[in-house]
Amino acid sequence: MPGLSTLGVIHTAISLVAVAAGAISLIRAGEISGNNSVGKTYIYMTILTCLTGFGIFHHGGFGKPHVLGIITLAVIFIALACEGKMRLFGKLSPYIAIVSYSLTFFFHLIPGITETTTRLPISAPLATGPDDPHIQMAVGICFLLFLAGATLQVLRLRTRLHTVLSI
Repeated sequence: MPGLSTLGVIHTAISLVAVAAGAISLIRAGEISGNNSVGKTYIYMTILTCLTGFGIFHHGGFGKPHVLGIITLAVIFIALACEGKMRLFGKLSPYIAIVSYSLTFFFHLIPGITETTTRLPISAPLATGPDDPHIQMAVGICFLLFLAGATLQVLRLRTRLHTVLSI
């Protein structure tokens, strides 16, 4: 991509692996989970994406992308604490984990959409910046898709857990 530093190229490559793993996990299993290799790849690559993003200062200093990275890390660690033996929020833990992982996937899409549309095509980028109405609309649509997907995941998990408990 034009105008990327070496760290920017590495960050972008890692984030693309994370998004691909997240998409594969969502398509295959209907959720992202740390209980399988694709989900683990997503989690590790998302953490690396956040960490490498902290070294990128495209607009002169600490900014909104860095805040999003901090929030993403916090949400990932909440999801991890809800999986397995810890079950941070008791009976709600599986629900919080599944929605949290999906939320971090949505978080990937925000800079992905912004950076792609403000850089490509090289001769005439599709958007002028993060406040461009086209970007705002695309992010809004992705948020609505996240809400719909999270709702379906919760309903599916509820049915699955209810079936297991009633056996």
